[in-house]
Amino acid sequence: MKLFRHSYAALVIVSGCVLLLVSFGIRHSSGLYLIPISDHIQTGREVFGFAIAIQLLMIGIGSPIFGAVADKYGSAVAGLYGVIFYLVGLYMMSLVEGSILLLLSQAIFGFGCAGCGTAVILGAVGKAITGKYQTLALGVVMAAGSLGQFLLVPLAGYLIEISGWQNSIIYLLFISLVMILFSLTLTTSSFKSIKEDSTAASLEEILRGAFKNQSYVLLTIGFFVCGFHVSFVATHLPAYLDDLSMPIWIGSWSLALIGLFNVLGTLFFGHLGDKRSKKNLLVVLYTLRAMLFLVFIFLPKTEISVIVFASLLGILWLSTVPLTSGIISVIFGTKYMSMLYGFVFLSHQIGSFMGSWFGGRFYDYYGSYEIMWWICVALGFASALCHFPIKETPLVKMAN
Repeated sequence: MKLFRHSYAALVIVSGCVLLLVSFGIRHSSGLYLIPISDHIQTGREVFGFAIAIQLLMIGIGSPIFGAVADKYGSAVAGLYGVIFYLVGLYMMSLVEGSILLLLSQAIFGFGCAGCGTAVILGAVGKAITGKYQTLALGVVMAAGSLGQFLLVPLAGYLIEISGWQNSIIYLLFISLVMILFSLTLTTSSFKSIKEDSTAASLEEILRGAFKNQSYVLLTIGFFVCGFHVSFVATHLPAYLDDLSMPIWIGSWSLALIGLFNVLGTLFFGHLGDKRSKKNLLVVLYTLRAMLFLVFIFLPKTEISVIVFASLLGILWLSTVPLTSGIISVIFGTKYMSMLYGFVFLSHQIGSFMGSWFGGRFYDYYGSYEIMWWICVALGFASALCHFPIKETPLVKMAN
């Protein structure tokens, strides 16, 4: 029985790693398409930024929905449906000839990302691994997603260069087909949570308790900032560097380096989260992010400075995720972890929506991204303050 448990946990972790590696890698390539698609459909950057904002918002809307499906019917069911929507949306993106189809493709693609994204996968891993290694396990799968960003973003940039943006999406679509297999193995244990299921609170009690819990609300507000930061940088950094007349390769490789160094960041902070206060680590992370953005504003923009900035930002990139999901597990237990993380992630994606859209909107209006960098600084410090009052104590009735 113990060997079976270990094999089950390993299978869930491997499946989650592959799903996040592919889905994150391709999704974070979106910024590379800002200029070619905007030029193709002859619009300003706001339209593309808004389309990506729709994608990110749909990820947020879909996360609690797919999280509830995963909690009730199993992560494999939620994951498979998510992959199907993902593939359809990606294919539609390759057919874009105008603004409407671009918006529709990103809405479908984003909804699919929710099904094969963090809410479902972290929920599955959280249920498979309990105890002192849980936060580290969550960090491992997030590190795999970042590795996908390192591997697939430069590949997407290379494919755009040699085959054009439309053909490059078709190649990425074929790579995405591997997710079908691994979504089927992202399952839930039939025996692991029997004790937990018999004593856990009902879904209605969990939701009522969550939204009355100050720590959960603050965690939700703070995660909004993470989404704002990540989507603004992922969507607009390549174009920002292009505006500075920097080499084409620097845009894709800056995103790739963010992904590579986030592998180290998520593993490091995931490990620390099993030993130290998770909310204090989040305070440190958001403070360091704000300071890094502040330094970058005044830093001379050279190839070396951009590489250093991307590498340092990568360490702080998605290291927030295992800590945030870990706090949810501590407070509420794992039975409804997918759904509860889904609602927190919805806040993250609302922030992502605003970061992507406002980036394009302010650029078209002011002809510069400067105001967005200052907003990132202010929000980083604000999020750090939000995490100070959080209490990492379980609600006994719900967690047991």
